Amino acid sequence: RMTIHVISDVEFGEELPEFRPDTALDATSAFAEIAGYSGGGRFEDHEKARAQGLPGALMPGIMGMGYLSRVIHEWAPTATIKQIDTVFRAPVLADHDHTITAVVTDVDEDGGEVVLDLAIKNEQDETRVFGTATVSIPN
Repeated sequence: RMTIHVISDVEFGEELPEFRPDTALDATSAFAEIAGYSGGGRFEDHEKARAQGLPGALMPGIMGMGYLSRVIHEWAPTATIKQIDTVFRAPVLADHDHTITAVVTDVDEDGGEVVLDLAIKNEQDETRVFGTATVSIPN
């Protein structure tokens, strides 16, 4: 597992280490409370979420964004995330296993920027969230 410190270490097509986020109901509930999202049940209680027409309790979207950022910073601790664009294709369900993947899709050594494709997939390998990140890495 290579840690990136300078942009010359980055290889086009490089896959970042896979990450398995904590989607346990305790974690989504605690995050929802801290973020001011709690009380409605959609992040804290499977039955209350189902009563709202959801398939179960969800991981908050901004929690997923936090995990995407973590994956980037564990790979490149000196990086600055300039932008993350995501599409929430389907819910990320609490208490289900998910995997975060990322791959380098562009390297601009002169500009000091890297573009990554990101995904959060469920245990059936279905993409729930996908997007891109533009990351600045020192020369």
